[in-house]
Amino acid sequence: MMNQPSKPADAKPPDIATASVPDALAALHVNPDTGLSHAEVDVRRKEHGYNEVAEIKGHPVLKFLRKFWGISAWMLELIMVLSAALGKYSDLVVVSALLVINAVLSFMQERRAAGVVEALRRRLQVSARVLRDSSWQVIPARELVPGDIVRVRPGDIIPADLKLLTEALTVDQSALTGESKDADKTPGEVLSSGSIVRRGEGNGVVMLTGAKTYFGRTTELVQQARPKLHIEAVVTKVVRWLFVIVGALLAVVVILSLIRGESLLEMVPLMLVLLMSAVPVALPVMFTVSMAVGSKELAKRGVLVTRLSAAEDAATMDVLCVDKTGTITLNQLAVTGVIPLEHATEADVLFAGALASRDANQDPIDLAFLAAAKERHIFDNLPKVAPVSFAPFDAKNRRTEAVVEQNGQRLRVMKGAVRTIAEACGLKPPAIEALEARAGASAAKGYRTLAVARGPETGAPALVGLVSLYDPPRPDARQLIATLQDRGVSVKMLTGDALGVASEIARGVGLPNIRRVADVKAASAQTGNQTVDLFAGADGFAEVFPEDKYIVVKH
Repeated sequence: MMNQPSKPADAKPPDIATASVPDALAALHVNPDTGLSHAEVDVRRKEHGYNEVAEIKGHPVLKFLRKFWGISAWMLELIMVLSAALGKYSDLVVVSALLVINAVLSFMQERRAAGVVEALRRRLQVSARVLRDSSWQVIPARELVPGDIVRVRPGDIIPADLKLLTEALTVDQSALTGESKDADKTPGEVLSSGSIVRRGEGNGVVMLTGAKTYFGRTTELVQQARPKLHIEAVVTKVVRWLFVIVGALLAVVVILSLIRGESLLEMVPLMLVLLMSAVPVALPVMFTVSMAVGSKELAKRGVLVTRLSAAEDAATMDVLCVDKTGTITLNQLAVTGVIPLEHATEADVLFAGALASRDANQDPIDLAFLAAAKERHIFDNLPKVAPVSFAPFDAKNRRTEAVVEQNGQRLRVMKGAVRTIAEACGLKPPAIEALEARAGASAAKGYRTLAVARGPETGAPALVGLVSLYDPPRPDARQLIATLQDRGVSVKMLTGDALGVASEIARGVGLPNIRRVADVKAASAQTGNQTVDLFAGADGFAEVFPEDKYIVVKH
């Protein structure tokens, strides 16, 4: 396949995502052995831009001037105009100072927070290994363009939407779907931007970048959401009513003046008096100063306040939507059940499973087995075991395997998918189906079940047991949710997990009523208050994608 420098990647995204690997490469006009040339990269960048979601930024001067816009600012500015017209320069100076101080304090606090966020963003920039002009190089992920050939390895964050070209991978998609269970990907499947590679490595071709990616579309939804700030609503309501009162009084005065035949110009001083006495000229400054002090106190406790009114908004919330994975749960697997088979014991099962694990790999499943063995002191009273060889998880055989030496004898241990281990042990189909039925019952509760086997170095091993793993709730999650509910805050759990998995976790933290988000969408299409009732009665929603979270919050 030859490079075509003059042709940009113009195929429609759905066609590339569903097409075969050769067709996708042809549509993107790229040779997987040489990658794009620098000339092609320049052409495609002009068409597609950088691999980033453009942040909506306003000019600093306009942001500062915006502090002088709004009903409370207008009232103060009206007082300034009347004071200047009547020569009340002391009033003019005081009100002007209050208006400027309020604007400067608010502007400087938000600029300082924005600077911290920008510094964090620069430190957390992702790099990518890319093939260009037949040479592998490491570049910032923002410089990727559709058609780039990218190499990903364990621990890498997928930098753009990729179609996997070679090998098989296991990826963590919890940042996108909320699923704590890793997903296996084979050549031809799509790797979504924001996923993390857990096992395996391979090459992929960039299909979509920036705001066109699955993750980018979600980010744009967040940027488009501009809810009205609570503090602004409160101040506006107060000032609006004061304005109504002043307006009514002035109308009465004007009518009386017309009846008595007096000049309306003589009413201007009275108008200033009414405005100065009725409008709380220090109100905006008072709110700004108090929120600045609150933000400073929160910063001392490790909380970054990016918008000055955020703390006050959080204090007045009545519904809190939370993610499951990593928020309610620990986002790390733990052994929750051990089922010994034949003549084995729980200790035998954990012993073999821990031997078939390696701490250096930092694999979530390996760490769960090692932690369980350490917690139950499995190795304390056993002869020392010396590792001989270790084969990490491979998506093709779906297991980890190790050979160890104990008391001069070599032992072969393995753990992995139930069917894979059962077949390696020589079990017949009826026995395998029975084991898978037991694993399926655990999966309905959100547990992931693995089989463990051991035996001599040569020959078929023997199945010793099944182990259930799951992502446990944080120790303080139930208490925190109960505290929030006691304070009048309704907590809604949003997760991409299946309904059974989500319900099992939610019940453990005091959120018993979980519904499918598809039910909400169906109710939204109907008339009446069914949708409102569904939202009010549910403690959370399962099978939620990022776009669905936006819909839920909007409702």
